[in-house]
Amino acid sequence: MRVGLLTEGGYPYVSGEARLWCDRLVRGLGQHEFDIYALSRSEGQEARGRVELPPQVARVRTAPLWTVDDEALRAAGPRGGRGRRARRRFAECFGELAGAVCEPPKPSDPPRDVADRFGNALYGLAELARDEGGLVGALRSECAVRALESACRAPGALRAAHAARVPDLLTVAALMERALRPLSLDWYGADGLAAVDLCHAASGGPAALPGLLAGHFDGVPLLVTEYDVRLRARYLASGDTDLGATARALLASFHGLLAAEVYRRATLITPGDTHARRWQERCGADRAKLRTVHPGMESDRFSEIGEGGYDDFPADPDTLLWVGRIEPAKDLVSLLHAFAEIRGKVPGARLRVVGAPAEGPEALAYLAHCRALAAQLFPDEVKGAHSVGAGPVSFEELGGPDVPGLTEAYASAGVVVLSSVVEGFPAGLVEAMFCGRVTVSTDVGAVVEVIGGTGLVVPPRDPRALAEACVALLRDPARCARLGAAARARALELFTVEQNVAAFRSIYLEIVSHCPVRRDAVNEAGEPVPFAHPAEAYLPGRWAVTVGPASGAEPGAEGGGVPSWAAEEPAQEPLKGAAV
Repeated sequence: MRVGLLTEGGYPYVSGEARLWCDRLVRGLGQHEFDIYALSRSEGQEARGRVELPPQVARVRTAPLWTVDDEALRAAGPRGGRGRRARRRFAECFGELAGAVCEPPKPSDPPRDVADRFGNALYGLAELARDEGGLVGALRSECAVRALESACRAPGALRAAHAARVPDLLTVAALMERALRPLSLDWYGADGLAAVDLCHAASGGPAALPGLLAGHFDGVPLLVTEYDVRLRARYLASGDTDLGATARALLASFHGLLAAEVYRRATLITPGDTHARRWQERCGADRAKLRTVHPGMESDRFSEIGEGGYDDFPADPDTLLWVGRIEPAKDLVSLLHAFAEIRGKVPGARLRVVGAPAEGPEALAYLAHCRALAAQLFPDEVKGAHSVGAGPVSFEELGGPDVPGLTEAYASAGVVVLSSVVEGFPAGLVEAMFCGRVTVSTDVGAVVEVIGGTGLVVPPRDPRALAEACVALLRDPARCARLGAAARARALELFTVEQNVAAFRSIYLEIVSHCPVRRDAVNEAGEPVPFAHPAEAYLPGRWAVTVGPASGAEPGAEGGGVPSWAAEEPAQEPLKGAAV
């Protein structure tokens, strides 16, 4: 089959989110053909280039979300003239969209009415963009700003919207245009997404918007995979921006409605864990569409360490290891205070912090703060007055002489620690499990789901509980070995690349079999081919599934099952041209 893979800020670029799992998915499904439709987030991302693509990638089409340069926008999609009728259509559709964004849902309004209002306005803009050759200029025009202002001043609007000023409206209009830029792209039609059998969005939000339009225009089914819920990431990042309260409230409403529309129109949604699944349900996703598919990670490079377990332990068993990006959300301050208590009970214990700071000055300042705190809590250990020593806490980066790679880091650890206060899918814990190492983690994100019963879990921001759990394991090497072996077995069963690829292979076939794209079948001469589509493709629902046995029939007997489409759907009129 032909798959349109939709990404934002990741694959096929060498940097960004979802890059690794998308690459593994495409390489693992070599029997399918992939078209990549990628939205880039920054000039630097484009400058760093793309990864080497496998032969099953037929083509790559990209568009920028970061630039407002006219030349770049023209390259992303054609732009045409606009007459009075087109301007009137735009004012109506965008005004309706702005009204849905600015007006909070009332308890008396059915949720579907709110979704329909936003969705109808969105698809109205999409049809106008297709007819007029794009809406980039219109979405940043005075007409759009006035429509936003009218919606903010309307009775019943969000309380924060009433305080909107012109700078807020300009900012919101500009950021909404970026999110809606896929409306103006030339990715649709017979030479674009209309030619694929399935759209697979690697995240929600703008990445899934081309899939929504392909479904609206051409009936292409949409699969949405979220290993980090995009809406949640936007909520967390909004506090670090210079936006005012009014702009943040309006953008939160807009992205919430867009996420709800994506979930409503998607054929299937595959969260990476229960934590992401709860977010999707809270944002309006139907439980019947949700199917958890855990991320797949490479396990081969950890095989030697994992098979040896604690038997071939090369270093001090009292070593604690932390691996990850250094930033405030990882709460290394609590870990350092916990380690101060651990040193009082296990004097020979050491803590290795392996990782580099995240991007931005805040992460660099946090790393400096952690280094200063470690120096204050743990002065250098020296044997004499004229000797030089080192403290029990070390901050190291991968690629150095002591830590050339992750395998060497995990091989030196007796216990692997995670101290985060915010976490999605804990990839570092899965790597430790592949290595057969026992873990102590805080109860955040998907940690409990990943660990199961193979490690210890403590509340976040509780240094004493973290210290007690670590001490309990450091004093019981036999327990560490048992839990480490169980952790490795669990990781190999649930979190490998092979299980991830197999799950998506099955999901692809299921979606295409139940939601085939209706296309006119023609031969080489351009003549229609009769009976090109199987009769089952015209039956609604899951025609291959049976419900309970009929009255008086044994389960499995011929004629004993009723197809679910017959049980759930009313009788339909015969197809035109079909024999009755």
